[in-house]
Amino acid sequence: MIVPENYGQKGFRFLNADAKKERIKFRLINNLIIIPIEINGKELSFILDSGVNKTIIFNLSENDSIGLSNPKKVALRGLGGGESVDALLSKNNKLSLNGIVGFNETLYVILEDYFDLSSKMGTTIHGIIGYNLLKNFIIKINYRTKVLHFYNAKTYSYKKCRKCEVLPIQFYRKKPYVNVKVQLDTIRKKLTDVKLLIDSGGSDALWLFEHTKKDIVTPKRYFKDILGEGLSGAIFGNRSRIPKLVIGNFNIKEPTVSFLDTTSTKNARKFKKRNGSIGGNVLKRFKIWLDYPNSQIMLKKNGSFKQDFNYNMSGLDVVYDGKQLVKEESVKKLTDRYNNKVNGNNTISFVTNFSYKFRPSFKIRTVVMGSPAFRAGLKPEDVIVKINRKPAHNYTLNDIVNKFKERHNKRIRITVNRKGIILKFEFRLQKKV
Repeated sequence: MIVPENYGQKGFRFLNADAKKERIKFRLINNLIIIPIEINGKELSFILDSGVNKTIIFNLSENDSIGLSNPKKVALRGLGGGESVDALLSKNNKLSLNGIVGFNETLYVILEDYFDLSSKMGTTIHGIIGYNLLKNFIIKINYRTKVLHFYNAKTYSYKKCRKCEVLPIQFYRKKPYVNVKVQLDTIRKKLTDVKLLIDSGGSDALWLFEHTKKDIVTPKRYFKDILGEGLSGAIFGNRSRIPKLVIGNFNIKEPTVSFLDTTSTKNARKFKKRNGSIGGNVLKRFKIWLDYPNSQIMLKKNGSFKQDFNYNMSGLDVVYDGKQLVKEESVKKLTDRYNNKVNGNNTISFVTNFSYKFRPSFKIRTVVMGSPAFRAGLKPEDVIVKINRKPAHNYTLNDIVNKFKERHNKRIRITVNRKGIILKFEFRLQKKV
């Protein structure tokens, strides 16, 4: 491995110049990697997003002061059909995570939280970081253990791996692209070559841009869906499924695919060779070595490789709605310090204690028209009280979303608070594609 001597003089580096690696634990929520990063001494939570070439902050409260230096107003534009958004550009910031540090880093701070990712993910997310953190290291991503290893690109030596696949990556505007193949129909079984953005900041499996190749069109079986939010607004598309995705020698069967229209992808299509994106629902099935210095990616399948590609079959878009005060009851058997019964007869005494704790609250943001939840009568702004008889505050938002992905025809019982009235509903998950 040969790396230019001056490689990495800008951007992040090891604080200890002799360090060979750094280990970072991460949280995995909705297929997205969440890492803690200190900005000018203040710790914030970021999505590690290989699909962005800027470090962007979009959720700062009064308690999150990070001391921006010499900010100036700029406009940013990204996926979505809307206009550009106002942001502040600030240079010469110090960013760090464990023994890795970046001096003189540039930040973009969006003045309004258009994404509202914190409510959608059930945890506070302050921003996204990509190219500047990734460009100087070889990074091993282990989705199973939720650990990142940052390796010194000058000293790292790859071990022989017969079960691994090494693919070249191409950069356009500091974003990584890889060539793979997709089978788009079941009759001809033809494989179509596509160039996809490696997008660790996307939770879906695949996005394909309609008509960027003759064969890339929405299949007959699909349903319209809001796929997410971009800098320029909501991202719409047709959610479907294709027979196969081929990455090197790896064959991934029946992945879900979202076909995006030209309106939502106008800016992304400026790179004429791009056909779509490969996201977290595919990436999480591998142990990954992301190697920007040598323009390559190495993949080794993990225990998630053969998992089914599921999606939310309820029609409910549930979001975090802050904290609520919950009365909790605990029952304890009365014993002495030797664990003997307190009273000497044949009865056992219990004491009941009550405590009040702040627990998460969840509400329905939208209900897809015609979906099982819509037909059952659920409505936006309904506050969820119970799901399948279990109090909602005992779930995380990730738990709730995963429950709606479990299996076709699964029964869901849900109790909600609608403007002070407790209502009960029942429906079954319905698989559309």
